Amino acid sequence: MDTQFNRTAIYISLGLALAMVLAVIFGAKYVFDSAAQQPVALPPTPSKEAESPECAALVGALPDKLLDHPRAELADPAPAGAAAWASTSEDKVTLRCGVDLPQQYTEYSQPVDVEGEQWLRIIDATPGSDLTTWYTTQRSPVVAVTATGENAPEGLGDALQQLEAEDQKPHAAPLSQLASGPNDMCPDLEAALPAEIADGYSRRTDAGGKDTWVYSAPGREEIVVRCGVAAPENYRAGVQLQQVNDVPWFEDTTLAEGTTAGTWFALGRADDLALSAPQDAANSALVRLSNALTEATPEQ
Repeated sequence: MDTQFNRTAIYISLGLALAMVLAVIFGAKYVFDSAAQQPVALPPTPSKEAESPECAALVGALPDKLLDHPRAELADPAPAGAAAWASTSEDKVTLRCGVDLPQQYTEYSQPVDVEGEQWLRIIDATPGSDLTTWYTTQRSPVVAVTATGENAPEGLGDALQQLEAEDQKPHAAPLSQLASGPNDMCPDLEAALPAEIADGYSRRTDAGGKDTWVYSAPGREEIVVRCGVAAPENYRAGVQLQQVNDVPWFEDTTLAEGTTAGTWFALGRADDLALSAPQDAANSALVRLSNALTEATPEQ
């Protein structure tokens, strides 16, 4: 009798444990599904063509699934020309139509081909962020798709056909609007420039004009070096300088409006030089460029 009683108790305990496990599994699934079905909130963003008929047609032609995420509702007030797909509140894809191309899109940019469409890929450089935004460069209005990771926006070909094919005009290249100055030291500097100026940034041979050199990294804003520029207009005696390996640098913050890059001028050499670089890559670029300047160019 005791043995039978103990077996029964064990069976009951096992049954209760199994029921609890199943309850946890189904409860978690319910919570997961409920979270995925929550409307996605999109903050207001300048999108001057978002209410255009073209953007409305695009949104109406969007797929029910994108990058393995199901289509999600937008929380009120839902912006025009926008859509979202979500598996969880964190794992999602958002789309906006009618946006402006960012300042990072210049004649030095290298758009990526995705299913026959040209996209500008911009990786968010914010610490801790894993977001990437893709912008169409040959459609009007412009479409922006933001997602976690670096997955390309595949599956939008049919919807994009609702928009007119039109090459977007790039913004002025970094440093291209600076006035020119003496450039006697530039040939020697070019020979001393590194093949890589910051982690992942390699020197290109297909971009840049005279005494201008471009470094690129996938999904990142270009680093541009221009030798033989005029003295910086906004420099004043007594302003704070950054000393890097015997080269004083002046950061002109007034030139940073509308871009994530900063502009620095190397002072104290035979000729002046300018550097445009994203803030998170600037330290490395300043060090390596200072080394090249010290090696190949004379001081004033």
